[in-house]
Amino acid sequence: MKTLLLIDANALVHRCFHALPPFTTKDGRPSGALYGLASILIRILHPDKKTGAEGINSRVPDYVTGFFDRPEPTFRKEIFKEYKIHRPKAPDELVSQIIEARKLLENFNIKTFETPGFEADDLIGAAAEKFKNLPEIKIIILTGDLDALQLVENDKVVVETIKKGVSETAIYNEEGVKERYGLAPKQIPDYKGLVGDASDNILGVPGIGPKTATPLIQKYGSLENFLEQGQKEKSYQKISELKEQALLSKHLGEIRRDAPLEINLEDLKYQGLPKEKLTAYFETLGFQSMIKRL
Repeated sequence: MKTLLLIDANALVHRCFHALPPFTTKDGRPSGALYGLASILIRILHPDKKTGAEGINSRVPDYVTGFFDRPEPTFRKEIFKEYKIHRPKAPDELVSQIIEARKLLENFNIKTFETPGFEADDLIGAAAEKFKNLPEIKIIILTGDLDALQLVENDKVVVETIKKGVSETAIYNEEGVKERYGLAPKQIPDYKGLVGDASDNILGVPGIGPKTATPLIQKYGSLENFLEQGQKEKSYQKISELKEQALLSKHLGEIRRDAPLEINLEDLKYQGLPKEKLTAYFETLGFQSMIKRL
């Protein structure tokens, strides 16, 4: 079976920015997050044959592409203006590296996608939806956070997240998601509808935590089913009083699978590392250790 690697580039750059020291190039440009992203990509696309290490994935992907957020407000911000309002403004050192990361992926010959009004997660959801039914393709979503776990489907669509620093990862198939949350991947938005997500300022229902939410979703299958059938539950009145807020929270936490995305599988075919091109680019960043790894 061939593999398609979908990279949440925005999430990885954020993760690398906070995990690594603030390196700079010779001319003073921030480069720590770019260094981390380059390291991850080389480990995936150029396994170390001497040590026998096989990189993040069990094998080099057959197809690979990356996705970025856009600076314009997303549809989530339009329906809930306080979405992500608690997040501090990204420092200039991070913003500049997110912008440069597009060039970094371009030098790896990795095609990237971004669409105004949608987050990278939504584009990944659309790509997974488009290609998941191809019998010869397994999809691996590489990301720095856990939001994408709702896209997991059996062993056909799996999520690989950075677990520690930028070198240790964890892979989640459907069983892995159930072990972590006690729920099926598709039920994670229902869970967020009740519990919320403080990092994105998704409110959920105040006073409803995981110990209450998980059994309810397990029992009723979805938030909507609970609201229709769960009148005998102790927490029903509290949740039903904030029904609209709960349903909005679910909607905000749900990754769209219908985002506009013109994507062709053959355009994503991985042709091997362009070593001369990357060497020249890494020279401009001062990444001598990366050049050695090539």
